[in-house]
Order: sequence, then C-alpha cells, then structure tokens
Amino acid sequence: HFKRRLKPNTLSLVRGATADLTRSKADLIAENALLRQQLIILQRQSKRPKLNNFDRIKLLLLARATPFWEQALLIVQPDTLLRWHRELFRFIWRRKSNPKSQSPRIPAETISLIRQMAAFSLDKHRAERIRGELLKPGIKVSKRTVQKYMARNDTPSPSGQTWATFLMNHAPHIWACDFTQVFDIMFRSLFIFLIIEHASRRIVHVAVTSHPSDAWVARQLREATPWGEGPRYLIRDNDPKFGGHFSAVAAGTGIIEIRTPISAPNANAFSAAFVASAWTMS
Repeated sequence: HFKRRLKPNTLSLVRGATADLTRSKADLIAENALLRQQLIILQRQSKRPKLNNFDRIKLLLLARATPFWEQALLIVQPDTLLRWHRELFRFIWRRKSNPKSQSPRIPAETISLIRQMAAFSLDKHRAERIRGELLKPGIKVSKRTVQKYMARNDTPSPSGQTWATFLMNHAPHIWACDFTQVFDIMFRSLFIFLIIEHASRRIVHVAVTSHPSDAWVARQLREATPWGEGPRYLIRDNDPKFGGHFSAVAAGTGIIEIRTPISAPNANAFSAAFVASAWTMS
C-alpha cells in the first residue's frame, strides 16, 4: 500500500527519491534500463521517433523486468506495448503452426490404390490386409494412413444405447478429465489439468505444471480420489500422458476408464466447454 501511494510520476523529486528507497535494486536497474532505451530512441533527432522491431522487442523485455513499467514508459502508451506483445505472440505461433512441407505425405497414386482395394474387400480387418498387400511392392504406409483414405460409406449403424443416453443415465457417476495449454509472457507452455463432475459441472480437481507426465497425472488422480472415493466412470482422451501409472491408480480406485474416439471433441463436451469458457473469461 505504501509503494502504491508513492508512485514516482505523481510526487515531487524529493518524495520520489524517498519512494525509491522502498524499492529493490533490481527494480531500479530495470527501470533505468527502460528509460535509457527510450532516450536512445529519442536521440535520433526526428520530430517523431520511429521504432523498429528490435526497439519494440527490447522495450518488451525491459518492461517485463520491472513492475513499475507503466510509470517509466514515456514515448509510447502502455496499451501500445501490450499490443506489441500480442502481435509478437501471434507472429511466433503463426511461424510454429506453419506446415514444414506443403506436399502430400503419400502420392496420389497410393491413395487411389488404397480406395480401390478397400472397395473390393468387405473384411472388417481389411485395413491391416491392405497395408500388408502394399508392403509387397515396397509401399510403406501405416494402418492409420490406410484407414484415413479408405471409403467410409460402409460404416455400420450404431446399435445399443447411444453416447448421449449413456451420459444421461450415468451422469452422477461420471467424471471427465482434460488438459488445456496456456502460455506465460515468455511464451513458455503451461498445462492445466482439470477433472469435472458431469452431474453438477463441479470442478473436482485442478493443477498446473510445465512438464506433464504419466506419473504427475496419476498423482493428481490420487489426490482427487482420497480414501478410494471416486466415480464409477472417468472419461479421458487418448493423450499419451494418460499412461500406465494413471490406469493403475484408476483401477486401484475402482474407476472404469472410458477413452473418447480420436478427433471427437464432443465425446468429452463438458470439460471442453469449461475450457472454452475459461479462455473467454480470461
């Protein structure tokens, strides 16, 4: 409270110097570096100094080093600095998201051959058989690739209760878990793990880590189910972080794991909706 009342931009020189006595040496060094960088830009002798990308990056890094960066920022507005940070964030992740190669992974002739072979085969294990036949002439593809390019017009209709019916009938005994990824100011990844109860939409457990692993996720499930108390079913995706340790803890607690299909976000809609709402509020 004392530091907040003694902001340097609202006090006289003497009172400002007194306020500096309450601040750490690291804060003063960072603020001096931020002011010095702005003076370098102003000494370019132009009516309106032009900042290049290198200047913007240096101001962003220096502003991160001091909590008083808003008071020390003189040549641009704080909103401008925040806008630069968002633009830098978009630029970096746009570069990371660009595909390394635009060419298809397998030739079009191979895709056509897979579809022709699938049309003449009615075996339910034909994906593995087609893969074996393609290996004979030296065409190496995975079973997942064969399934991707096979015709899907012969998919059998579902039988028994639907997924929605199962969720409605067993909602009081179902939990769902999921991960979401966020980033700090230095673009380092942080992973948020959460467990939500279907019936009440109550968050049962939440934890944050920068290095998620099977052992770490298993420990979170153990903490969420003290004294062996847990749900009957636990919905999760096929993330490799849910490994053997996680399954062992679930089995020891009497929990039945239900893995969602690949590329089916609606199968775990409750946790996905909570993650989306959390991003919207932030």
